[in-house]
Amino acid sequence: MAHVTHLDHRYAHFSLNWEAAIGAAVSAGVVFVALEMLMAPLFLGMSPWAPVRMIAAIVLGQDVLAPPTTFSVGILPAALIVDLVLSIIYGIIVGLLLHRWIAGAPHPAAVLVAAFGAVFGLSLYLINFYGFTGVFPWFADARNVLSAFAHVVYGLVLALSYRGIAIRSLGKTPLKSV
Repeated sequence: MAHVTHLDHRYAHFSLNWEAAIGAAVSAGVVFVALEMLMAPLFLGMSPWAPVRMIAAIVLGQDVLAPPTTFSVGILPAALIVDLVLSIIYGIIVGLLLHRWIAGAPHPAAVLVAAFGAVFGLSLYLINFYGFTGVFPWFADARNVLSAFAHVVYGLVLALSYRGIAIRSLGKTPLKSV
C-alpha cells in the first residue's frame, strides 16, 4: 500500500480537474469559432464561413476552401468536431499546467491566470500559423492580427474558465483579482 501512495505522490503534479478542463475547453472553443466568424466579415470583408472552412479543411482537405465560402451542412459539423477535439486537448494541457497552482491555497488571482491564458493563446497562434503551415499551407493565408487576437481571447477564456470551474469544484471562493 505504501508503494501506491509513493506513486500517487510522485505523479501528483499530473493531477487534472477533468470537469474544469473539458468545460473550459468547450466554452473557449465555441467563443473562438464565434469570434472568428464575427471578425471575418467585419474586418476582412470575408464570408463568416471562411474560418469554418479553414478549420474543416484539416480533416476534409483543401477542396473545402474553394469558393463559394458559404454555409455547408457537411462542413460545419466537421469544423466543430475538429475545433472541439483540439480545444479539449488544449484544455487538458492548460489543466495540467494550472491544476497544482489553482488547487493550492491561496488561489492565483484572475489577472495572473489571464496573463497565462493570453500567452498560451498567442503560443497556439504561433504554432498553428507558423509551425503547421507545412502540413496545412492554407494557414499561412490567415496570418494576421485578427487571428492572433482570436487565439489570445481563446487562451484567456480557456484559462479563466478552467480557474473558475476548478475553484468552484473545490468548494472554495476565489480571491478577488487585482
